[in-house]
Amino acid sequence: MTHEELENEIKTLEGQLTGDMFQDMDIRDKIHNLKMTRDGIKPANQVIECVGCGS
Repeated sequence: MTHEELENEIKTLEGQLTGDMFQDMDIRDKIHNLKMTRDGIKPANQVIECVGCGS
């Protein structure tokens, strides 16, 4: 995905947030993963999500 595609996907997902923590958990997880990919914290298609936070 390009940087622009990642930004668009993040914005789309953020628009789906309801404010209910339990309903939003999956969406927030996707947003978190996209931001890590966008920021170069996690290489795309890596099995281990994040060494620092243990996800």
